[in-house]
Amino acid sequence: MAASSEQAHPRTVGRYVLYGELAAGGMATVHFGRLSGAVGFSRTVAIKRLHPHYAKDPEFVTMFLDEARLCGRIRHPNVVPTLDVVSTEGEIFIVMEYVAGEAFSKLLKTAGQKNQTVPPRIAATIISSVLHGLHAAHQTKDEHGRELGIVHRDVSPQNILVGSDGTSRVLDFGVAKAAGRIQSTRDGQIKGKIAYMPPEQLSGGAVSRQTDIYAASVVLWEALTGRRLFDGETEALVLVRAIEGKVDRPSEFNSAIDPATDAVVMKGLAREPGDRYATARDMALAMEQTIGLASPYEVGEWVESLASSEMGRRARSIADIESTSTMNVAANAQRTGSFPLLGDSPHSQVSSISVSRPAISGSMSPSPKAKRNARRFAAAAGLLGSAGLVLGVLALSETARTRASLPNAFFHERRGMAVLGPPSGAMKADSEAIPPLPPPTADHPPPIVKHPPPQPPPHPIAPPPKSASCDPPYTIDPTTGRKKYKMECLK
Repeated sequence: MAASSEQAHPRTVGRYVLYGELAAGGMATVHFGRLSGAVGFSRTVAIKRLHPHYAKDPEFVTMFLDEARLCGRIRHPNVVPTLDVVSTEGEIFIVMEYVAGEAFSKLLKTAGQKNQTVPPRIAATIISSVLHGLHAAHQTKDEHGRELGIVHRDVSPQNILVGSDGTSRVLDFGVAKAAGRIQSTRDGQIKGKIAYMPPEQLSGGAVSRQTDIYAASVVLWEALTGRRLFDGETEALVLVRAIEGKVDRPSEFNSAIDPATDAVVMKGLAREPGDRYATARDMALAMEQTIGLASPYEVGEWVESLASSEMGRRARSIADIESTSTMNVAANAQRTGSFPLLGDSPHSQVSSISVSRPAISGSMSPSPKAKRNARRFAAAAGLLGSAGLVLGVLALSETARTRASLPNAFFHERRGMAVLGPPSGAMKADSEAIPPLPPPTADHPPPIVKHPPPQPPPHPIAPPPKSASCDPPYTIDPTTGRKKYKMECLK
């Protein structure tokens, strides 16, 4: 697939590279992105780019950044993590983990076009995962151990991502809460989100974790029945029906739904918050015990059956982005004759393309010209190293021969340099080769010769004292009458 204009000329945002559009919504556009790190590290991410009229609202930006920091503390496999927030050139970018999958809203729409309903176990698995993610958000605490009181406020099929790995994840915590209770589309009309709000939220009352439980129950009802719970020709009619909160049992539209499943759904859709499940986890456990769950493989197969073409297009786009990054890195290396090394910053390159090694398309290899230059450089370095080694050996050999021919040679100082020369009166022919020092002048004072400090003379070794038997130092032979000196007394 040929690279698009956005892929051929991407935009660098901090340490990220922004590529083509992945999805679009009323508040933001989601793009493919690449994290460009050091030593060849790279990673595909999803970058949400807020629309300019939102990014220019100081109050909205302040609320949004605060919520983004709070939601950065959520750690759960059923929540798409917010990796980073970048603010540059008057725009706000939200960096999220890229997940290969499809929005639940598109999956429901495609299933409806094919006159299919979501199998109850698959629907229960998706919503159960969402509830576990919501419970993790509700329980999130700050660094002091206090609950942050995070409420999603915008749980809807558009904000549920079902991955090809069979795992469902919740999206857009911070954006939904900062954006307010009602999200507007590009033309300023209210659309879509009202149908998933509980009566207390629509009437301006306090929101709580039961608000998210109600919204998740609406999504479950629609998945089981294949139709909208609160629908109408106008947004005003949808609002009136949502405030009334009149709900029919799912089994009235799907005969495959049993009474136990009806009971779980209807409790989640109770008009009064106190009549709903106490926690999102309680509802998830009730669904698991009543409806049962499908395996991740079954969910992944269901996603592939409905969105294989779109997911294949995205996979090709990612492969195209990675290959484009590789070609730009290779071209830059061929032009400059260098490759990124340990510690090199990718942002120091002229091109804004990621210079990191791609994760899927394979490793990058240097051009033939760069290889030839590298071989020539290595050969020249080897010759220089060999020549230096030979010269060093010859110098050492010459020094050894000089020292051997001058056994009494010594080093004396001459204007601050040590000069090899003979002692006074020895080897006159060699000593005449050294020019005599000029007489000292004002400009050339006599050199200061540093001599080692005088050492005290060694103490003589005193002879051992003679013993008293050496007086006299001899003995007289009684036979001959001659003196015989004692050997110990002769020392």
